[in-house]
Amino acid sequence: MMRGEQGATRAPVLQFTNCRILRGGALLREDLWVREGRILDPEKLFFDERRVADEQRDCGGYILAPGFIDVQINGVHLEGPFISQEKRGAHPEAHLRSFEAHAFHDVLATYGPLDNVRIVTLAPELGRSYEVIQALTAQGICVSLGHSVADLQAAEEAVQSGATFITHLFNAMLPFHHRDPGIVGLLTSDRLPPGRCIFYGMIADGIHTNPAALRIAYRAHPHGLVLVTDAVPALGLGNGRHTLGQQDVEVDGLTAYVAGPQFPWPLCSQGTKTLCGSIAPMDVCVRHFLQATGCSVEAALEAASLHPAQLLGLEKSKGSLDFGADADFVVLDDNLRVQATYISGELVWQAEEARQ
Repeated sequence: MMRGEQGATRAPVLQFTNCRILRGGALLREDLWVREGRILDPEKLFFDERRVADEQRDCGGYILAPGFIDVQINGVHLEGPFISQEKRGAHPEAHLRSFEAHAFHDVLATYGPLDNVRIVTLAPELGRSYEVIQALTAQGICVSLGHSVADLQAAEEAVQSGATFITHLFNAMLPFHHRDPGIVGLLTSDRLPPGRCIFYGMIADGIHTNPAALRIAYRAHPHGLVLVTDAVPALGLGNGRHTLGQQDVEVDGLTAYVAGPQFPWPLCSQGTKTLCGSIAPMDVCVRHFLQATGCSVEAALEAASLHPAQLLGLEKSKGSLDFGADADFVVLDDNLRVQATYISGELVWQAEEARQ
């Protein structure tokens, strides 16, 4: 790769103009400068390298927001089988497991090598769970609490052991009770380690969580809210019967249920009312969250980008459009509908109307 006299790379510089950039919690009318997949500081480009852009792209006044990060697409995030039988949701009962004498070895025997694992959900009330949490976090793996009947004390002890996330708050856990709020109580607990931010996922698809519950959680702990899709493979495939692992799923609109047995016509199929993940994409969740909570556009977008990056410890390169960060971003119209997606500064998807 050619470099100039000052050691600066001669790779092409791309300038995105006529846009509003989400940066520092605000939408700024600034240009975005990209080179070699990273976001540039234009002042250094001008004054240190005496360079201008090799190419300009007019964004038509659209919003440029950091790329969405979904920390709960079913299969990326290991959710179970170390969960509560009572709150297993769509997880098959026959596959549930508990921790035995060699607790962490049970994890390895179940999952295999953890090299590509980033998040594990478990129920903290299971025996020996705290030593498992400590072992997982020692390897840089985020531990999330969910599918659980844990009381608040058990949840607090799990956080003290290293847990940092709550899997789809309100779903598959004990309901809030004024004498013992359970895992939900972590949002306002005063027994968390100093400086520790507890993050929590919310499926804002209009199905899994009532708008009032979204408002309660957001107003109690706005900086910890992480929008998740909890998406299953049926996302984008339309209504009908689809598969999820060894189970069948019935999709109806934006709802996915565990399917019942199929019978010959005219009996057809007998479905269940057990929710089985979601089929709403992240931009739908962002728009619903914005409408339900009345939060700012900036806050809604950060819940899908900055907050999950902070949870994963990736905030220096992902989840923001700060100088030096990866040039992963989405282009959105004023209704927060995605018009284009960029990865490392390269256009990878564009809406049909944006191509014209």
